Amino acid sequence: MIIDCHCHAGEGDGFTGPWDTVAPLGRYLIRARRAGIDHVVLFSAFHSDYARANRIVARIVARAPARFIAFAFVNARSPPSQIRADLDAAITRHGFVGIKVHAHDGRLTRAVCDAARRLEVPILYDVMGDIGSVELIAREYPSVSFIIPHLGSFADDWRAQRAFIDVLARLPNVYTDTAGVRRFDLLVEALQRAGPTKILFGSDGPWLHPGVELAKIRALELPSGAERLILGGNLLRLIRVPQAWRSTAICAAPGPSLDAYELASGTGRRPVDSLDLAETQGNRTL
Repeated sequence: MIIDCHCHAGEGDGFTGPWDTVAPLGRYLIRARRAGIDHVVLFSAFHSDYARANRIVARIVARAPARFIAFAFVNARSPPSQIRADLDAAITRHGFVGIKVHAHDGRLTRAVCDAARRLEVPILYDVMGDIGSVELIAREYPSVSFIIPHLGSFADDWRAQRAFIDVLARLPNVYTDTAGVRRFDLLVEALQRAGPTKILFGSDGPWLHPGVELAKIRALELPSGAERLILGGNLLRLIRVPQAWRSTAICAAPGPSLDAYELASGTGRRPVDSLDLAETQGNRTL
């Protein structure tokens, strides 16, 4: 079983780039299926109203619960009461299994960490190279699991990533994902120093190709047990496994057909763009 722990979905409203405009899943799902990826963790694109964005993601998950689960995106700068309400709605009502925070919106706060501890869910926190904050937060909240994606820097900040590997190796509640890590030897070093129990496979789809990102894990040439941990086992230890994933038969089965997949919008539903739909139906070759 292979789980991609890092994929965006739904709509944003910033319109400064793909990351805050829309995250269409059509082509991503074709590529993920071809790569043998069974399950996907979804969270929204950047949005000024994450409560709304999380509801969109919840509708996507509801259409294919045997394939998808979700982390609730929150803006750490929001009032604590709003953070609590938004996370309670996403996790207790919609069944989300984790929290996503990005330093682009604001640095992680006690309000978010307190909610994670109370709800017993992990936090995936993109620190944007701010490695020093990871140790402060992780030591203050030892019962919360923190997944720091991209080895600490999607911007390929070599110094930050090297510094993060030390934190990853020392702190038991700090993990990382492999999404977008470009310097392969840093992945090798992270594996050697922190071990396979601290690393999760992620692609940063739909904008990065999941097959390419998965190839980096294969290239590590790990023993089968260590590879299984990275490709899904570690995530399953950090979350409440949803009922739809608990059946071995479901986990082994191919994902549901999403030919008619639709993104939920504020006033209704709109289909995936025509290129994605054509590819999903097999009318185009990637």
